[in-house]
Amino acid sequence: MIVFDRLDGIIPPYSRYTTHSPVQKTMTKALENRWDDQHAANLAEPELLLYRSNLLGADLRITNYGGGNTSAKLVLPDPLGGAQQTVLWVKGSGGDLGSMALDGFSTLYLDKLQQLQTLYRGLEHEDEMVGYLPHCTFNLNPRAASIDTPLHAYIPYAHVDHMHPDAVIAIASTVNSRELTGTVWGGDLGWLPWQRPGFDLGLKLESLARKNPSLKGIILEGHGLFTWGDTSRACYENTLDIIQRAAHWLAAHNQKPAFGGARYAQQLSDTQRQHIVRTLMPVLRGKISGAQLKLGHFDDSATLLEFVNSHDLAPLAALGTSCPDHFLRTKICPLVVDFDPSAADREAELARCLEGLDQQLGEYRAMYSAYYERCKREHSPAMRDPNAVVYLVPGVGMITFAKDKSTARIAGEFYINAVNVMRDANGVSQYKALPEQEAFDIEYWLLEEAKLQRMPKPKSLAGRIAFITGGAGGIGKATALRLAREGACVMLADIDGDALKTAVAQLRDLHGADTVAGTLCNVTDEQSVKTAFLETIGTFGGVDILVSNAGIASAAPLDETSLELWNRNIDILATGYFLVSREAFKLMKAQSIGGAMIFIASKNGLVASANASAYCTAKAAEIHLARSVALEGAPLGIRCNTVNPDAVLRGSKIWTGKWREERAAAYNMSEDDLEEHYRQRSLLKRNVFPEDIAEAVYFLANEESSGKSTGNILNVDAGHPPSFTR
Repeated sequence: MIVFDRLDGIIPPYSRYTTHSPVQKTMTKALENRWDDQHAANLAEPELLLYRSNLLGADLRITNYGGGNTSAKLVLPDPLGGAQQTVLWVKGSGGDLGSMALDGFSTLYLDKLQQLQTLYRGLEHEDEMVGYLPHCTFNLNPRAASIDTPLHAYIPYAHVDHMHPDAVIAIASTVNSRELTGTVWGGDLGWLPWQRPGFDLGLKLESLARKNPSLKGIILEGHGLFTWGDTSRACYENTLDIIQRAAHWLAAHNQKPAFGGARYAQQLSDTQRQHIVRTLMPVLRGKISGAQLKLGHFDDSATLLEFVNSHDLAPLAALGTSCPDHFLRTKICPLVVDFDPSAADREAELARCLEGLDQQLGEYRAMYSAYYERCKREHSPAMRDPNAVVYLVPGVGMITFAKDKSTARIAGEFYINAVNVMRDANGVSQYKALPEQEAFDIEYWLLEEAKLQRMPKPKSLAGRIAFITGGAGGIGKATALRLAREGACVMLADIDGDALKTAVAQLRDLHGADTVAGTLCNVTDEQSVKTAFLETIGTFGGVDILVSNAGIASAAPLDETSLELWNRNIDILATGYFLVSREAFKLMKAQSIGGAMIFIASKNGLVASANASAYCTAKAAEIHLARSVALEGAPLGIRCNTVNPDAVLRGSKIWTGKWREERAAAYNMSEDDLEEHYRQRSLLKRNVFPEDIAEAVYFLANEESSGKSTGNILNVDAGHPPSFTR
């Protein structure tokens, strides 16, 4: 497991990405006070707030990704007259405490926020108060204020933290959470019953804090923790102390077997789990993907395995989550996949599981529809996707599916929060989930719906997964960049490990770690190809786009062409394309949602060149293979088309070796003159670059532009008359 640490300096933003399983969030060791007085001494007050926020957000035991918020009430000069004003700096709508920068905070006049109390008309008019928040903006700050703003504004302390630590929520989510709050923290914490965040809850926080000036914080039932302090450091240290006290108490008092104890005596091996999930994920993905394709994430960390292997898995899963932050990410409840890991014939059990998926998914959708009908209100938004987000597989782990990879991964991390909460809550009392109507009112909150409606339209390849061979080369990398720019997740497959590592790093810098992955792949090795596709399933959930691009180039007169050279061309350019397309075809067929294959061939596949018989023959085989795939794939919605480049010199590994030298010799010119030679040879007198091929690939991958095209050849050669197709 790779975890990136950013606790140095001012803590720059980063993606909290892990390669296999999420950060373990159980309190296996004490929280560390990482406040650095020497560093803090050089920071202005807003920077101290950011410093505190980043420190808190860096530890998932304190709050989850995107969850929680922090604030500070700071005295600043008014931009108009220079008069000193108390300004509330509070984390704005969206964003993540661990990675946010100063522009992630909303700034509001505190006196105007106080005036809003005169406009408040009661619980039935909660949502209208959000509309007043922009009128309180300080210094024309464009960052939208969140619905939690009143929760910070009215607490009578300069610095306030609102966190969602598992240890605290476990106590807050018990049937006797009020009593346990007194037991764990004595009189240091107040307690408020469950209430949806909003203006009224802000007033209740204020009232409780003012009436009890000795309090160090307040527990919100089923929700989370508010803490405060007179300085940023004092607030930070108070937050750590309150959370750590909860963790210590739970460790001392939770002595029960987790989740009712283990149901299965013998656990599956890592290899067995990987086989099951990589068989299950693409089938499941296909069955739940409608107008919007889904991206998947898999987790088999120790925390999850303990839960999915337990006696209480089914009843606890049915209860759903408590904290609204958890619920918004994970839906009303997960689906427990009907799979018995203890079956003697595991392959037969897996087949039975796959056969029963339609019934299970149908039952979940019916349950969700009934939940919607029971709880909907007069102005509720229309019912959303009725499929589950979280899928728990006994003996195997957890699969999550969402509109993009990061959302799927984060949903999994939130459900691990819920698992931790359920374990400890039941260990010291009885877990209490969010009431159904409250859960619905949060999921279909008009303010949340407004957020969804403001989101930009999905990009043309959103939800799609592209597998690109030769992904570290010029054309492969340019193609990956183009497809990622349109919302696709990309798996770069290449035999060159060093080049692959560099390419993946470059693309992640541009598009994020969740969007790009790499796998070593020798396209001439059947097992290597199979393994690469299995890696893609485990990483993203399946494949929708194949770009078969791995290649070499060679030149030799026919009488000097060795059998070794001939076989090498055929192995990579013909057999390699067959192996890759066959595995992609199997996967697309299992998903049953269609797909697009694009072969990168060459004008030499249509027009032979002297002294290149092996290369030309292999490229011609690619083109004919693509036609064969198009014929067999059409009934399944799998399209296969070909791009024929010519003379793509820049960025191509093929042109960095002997091929460039041989082509120059064939035309009796220097290597430096080759690019100009090919440009002048073309009808359009233009050079062809990797980005031009990538644009053609995107055209053929995009359903909107070529969804009714298959078996076609698209020449990208600036015009080469002998290559004109009929």
